[in-house]
Amino acid sequence: MNIFRLLGDLSHLIAIIILLHKIWHSRSCAGISGKSQVLFALVYTSRYLDLITTYVSLYNTLMKIFFLASSYATIYLIYVKFRATYDKNHDTFRIEFLILPSVLLALLINHQFSFLEVLWTFSIYLESVAILPQLFMVSKTGEAESITSHYFEYHYDLIAIVAGVVQTVLYCDFFYLYITKVLKGKKLQLPA
Repeated sequence: MNIFRLLGDLSHLIAIIILLHKIWHSRSCAGISGKSQVLFALVYTSRYLDLITTYVSLYNTLMKIFFLASSYATIYLIYVKFRATYDKNHDTFRIEFLILPSVLLALLINHQFSFLEVLWTFSIYLESVAILPQLFMVSKTGEAESITSHYFEYHYDLIAIVAGVVQTVLYCDFFYLYITKVLKGKKLQLPA
């Protein structure tokens, strides 16, 4: 464990808590892409399947369980509890165009061709583009919500670095769209 990993985990936890708090207290998921949240749940599910085979530490196990549980809780809130507030007419990005290339890349470019390693690699590729449905929705509606942030691991990993660069570029695009919508005076849904 290093300080960057700890700070990344803490910022990620705060972002998730803010998102869940916002949805719960506003009783609305307006402006939040359910498809992006499904992709993040798929990322964490495929990345953390090692929970059943490998024990690293109590901290690691609890964080993985929290990320999985909070991802599925967010999906539940969007698609079940507050589904009347979910704007499916604007959340129209076709996620299969993200999932299928991520699967193919994971099968072709990985560190080791084993089940868990291919799933981990798939999760890295998919995480780098999972924000696209949210970006697409923001560009259509001008509404933006809190989204979770992600971080690199403590070791040098070319796959994670390339995927992280792609993800960073997409997040920069998101923030650019967000700022330009604010400057143009469009009404934005901000977290409560």
